[in-house]
Amino acid sequence: MKYGFIKVASAVPAVRVADVTYNVQEIERLIAMAEEEHAEVVCFPELCITGYSCQDLFKETLLLNKAEEGLLMLLEFTRKMDVISIVGMPILAGGLLLNCAVVVQGGAVLGIVPKTYLPNYNEFYEKRWFASAQDLNPTELYLAGSPLTVSAEPKLFNTITGAKFGVEICEDAWAPVPPSNNLTMAGADIIFNCSASNELIGKHNYLRALLAQQSARTMSAYVYASCGFGESTQDVVYGGNAIIFENGKLLAEGERYLFQPQLITAQIDVERLRTDRHTNSTFINAQRNDVATIIKAKPQEANHPFLLERTIKRHPFIPADYEMAATCEEILNIQTAGLAKRLIHTHCEHVVLGISGGLDSTLALMVCVRTFDKLGYDRKGIVGITMPGFGTTDRTHDNATSLMQSLGISQMEIPIAKAVMQHFHDIGHEAAKHDVTYENAQARERTQILMDLSNKLNALVVGTGDLSELALGWATYNGDHMSMYGVNAGIPKTLIQYLIRYMAMLPIFSAQRDTLIDVVNTPISPELTPADAEGNIKQKTEDLVGPYELHDFFLYYMMRYGFSPAKIYLMACKAFEGTYDAATIKKWLTTFSRRFFAQQFKRSCLPDGPKVGSISLSPRGDWRMPSDASSELWIKECEKL
Repeated sequence: MKYGFIKVASAVPAVRVADVTYNVQEIERLIAMAEEEHAEVVCFPELCITGYSCQDLFKETLLLNKAEEGLLMLLEFTRKMDVISIVGMPILAGGLLLNCAVVVQGGAVLGIVPKTYLPNYNEFYEKRWFASAQDLNPTELYLAGSPLTVSAEPKLFNTITGAKFGVEICEDAWAPVPPSNNLTMAGADIIFNCSASNELIGKHNYLRALLAQQSARTMSAYVYASCGFGESTQDVVYGGNAIIFENGKLLAEGERYLFQPQLITAQIDVERLRTDRHTNSTFINAQRNDVATIIKAKPQEANHPFLLERTIKRHPFIPADYEMAATCEEILNIQTAGLAKRLIHTHCEHVVLGISGGLDSTLALMVCVRTFDKLGYDRKGIVGITMPGFGTTDRTHDNATSLMQSLGISQMEIPIAKAVMQHFHDIGHEAAKHDVTYENAQARERTQILMDLSNKLNALVVGTGDLSELALGWATYNGDHMSMYGVNAGIPKTLIQYLIRYMAMLPIFSAQRDTLIDVVNTPISPELTPADAEGNIKQKTEDLVGPYELHDFFLYYMMRYGFSPAKIYLMACKAFEGTYDAATIKKWLTTFSRRFFAQQFKRSCLPDGPKVGSISLSPRGDWRMPSDASSELWIKECEKL
């Protein structure tokens, strides 16, 4: 697989009930489209060669013979094609008539999958015509001129590029224990479902939820194709569902009730699925006893150039607009609950934190206020300290003081310039030399003030550093790196902006709204070097270390799925097309890879802090990495991009 992706398709052909020749021609049309689009597998509806709604015509020998002739036509049509096609047809196996999915590629039948669960209730009457796979002993037969064995044994098919897939048929997915459970436990990355589900009020939403849950529960992709226009409307109507899920997420969906054929495609990220599986102990424990026959696809004739077609979200940590408020509230509740527990456990009703007027300290302050309000503590127990230094600007200082005053917390200001200058004198450092010593001395002086005041006031030092800074190591060791509880440790920089905007819109914080919005709009900076001649921020973090939206993108896909730099680069180029060129993305990805490894020693001794999302860098939780691990493999791959 190229970068772990495989392209699949769901097809809904035009159909005429019992007109095999017409149906096969329509199937061939869509197979050709799938081949042109470089899909590796295309799935068709249940019994698509004859039509699903033939009813008692399934008892007719003529129809069954014509169905086999139709399969021969498909084999001839696909002889020089790479795409694997899954089509539905009735097959006689000894004394049993089976409702089957036939897997076809390159002019050959790779395998036959009989339907297990036959609906025989309400409008369904399948047991009148078909036998279940549960009634089947392994049976040898000749189908379309070739000797084959049909059995109920689970079957896995290998694609050309190494993905594994299984097949189930319509009602199988609705069963209490679907065949796809066993197939995925045996290693299937993708499940294809040939279906013929009719439409009823509310059924479509239930179907989508069912497929999404099955895909999520089995950590698989699920490709669903159901028959549509052309089937008999004697008593029911078939809408033509074409749906593709990946681990519960909808990737593509066709339009129902179309009068024309349709083909939808999507790229499945098999590497992502496999990463989820091998890191999930529950999935691993569940798959001990499941086995399946492996059937290999034919070698590929043509090597098509890979083109990433998936839509890649630029900001993977940011929820969709319709989820934003609920997600922000959930995050703030997690932060609040974590801090509240720590305060109750330590019998502490005071906290101290440095307030800079930047994003991180603003969020930490707002979390402290929410926590104190929820606990019924006096807000005066929150001691906010401004510590202006060599690079502090009026904008950030004014925002910090305005915020503290309007929130009614205790406020202190302790300038650090004099103390830092004395320190420079003590260690023999030239103050005019604006190097790492110049910067870190300020950060450590501020942390010393916070720690000593916490002792004096019997208070807890609340840390303000965020997940993005931890990933890059953008913190002074034993400076802002250290606290007694880090409320922002699980939140990336890009998400903090949304959290502050959310709180700015809450009625309870209406008095702080303008200040909060200005904090969000202020350039991100540690303000450790002097401002420019106009008093504006000169030291901008994103100019030095790179855009946080890129670093958060890199962080998400490296940590969540273990993707290589090459794959992350490919996805980033797609996601940020028109915003950053390839050279810029390569530059900052290389920086991220280098810093992520080099700065692990800071993460190895992090203060406690709550996990908020799917990613955490806590050395006690999600990420345990030696501080002296080599970055050579990652850097070399970046250099080759």
